[in-house]
Amino acid sequence: MLRSLLSAFAMYSRIPVPQVEWKEENRRYSLGFFPLIGAVTGALLYLWYIICSEVGMGNMIFAAGAVILPLAVNGGIHFDGFCDVTDALSSFGDKEKKLAILSDPHIGSFAVMWAGVYLLAEFALFAKAYIFGIRDILSIAAIYVLSRSISGISAMTCKSAKSEGALYSFVKPAHRNITIGMDVFFLLCAAALSVYIHPVKGIVCTVCAAAAFIVCVRKAKKEFGGITGDVLGWALQMCEILCLAAAMLYDHIVR
Repeated sequence: MLRSLLSAFAMYSRIPVPQVEWKEENRRYSLGFFPLIGAVTGALLYLWYIICSEVGMGNMIFAAGAVILPLAVNGGIHFDGFCDVTDALSSFGDKEKKLAILSDPHIGSFAVMWAGVYLLAEFALFAKAYIFGIRDILSIAAIYVLSRSISGISAMTCKSAKSEGALYSFVKPAHRNITIGMDVFFLLCAAALSVYIHPVKGIVCTVCAAAAFIVCVRKAKKEFGGITGDVLGWALQMCEILCLAAAMLYDHIVR
């Protein structure tokens, strides 16, 4: 279990952890621990809000740090998937061409444009969240766990488009039932925390997170023939921005 935890943090974060040998038995439960990286990200976001509030930095500085923070924690691995999938979908090619684009290390113009749109929208939403206060930040912090829990469940239950790659190296040796059980547990904890903080908005964010993944996975099956690590990175990023937008829209309407 400990080696699986360390493997998950070594692969999906830039948080320094003791290195473990890269073999299948050390990755058996790694996807079950994946949501804990979201918990660390959420905790750091909450800490960043406290610092900005105490020092009086204002919503713009907070928003800039909030956009940078997840990328710093995970090294941009999920945002890289977002860029690759955006390029592939924008090609309007057949399945083989799209899968080839996913494997291409170069970035295309569509990825650059949509990456800019994504980060700009995220910055604006975080600036709005800072104004609404600490309860909103706690609700947003839970989204990072929600997105990774659903991502882990999707990885274990959905058809893979390729029998190779980073995601496959974690799915193949995984103990399926225990891993899914771990992800469901973290999903319920994050949903319960979000609902406890703000009942209606917590339900809105949880439903939005699940809906985002369902739509993205169906899209991936149609366009790529299944999921890949890049696809789940894209789905995770879409889940987080849509949940953040839904939370801010709810606050704006209510207030």
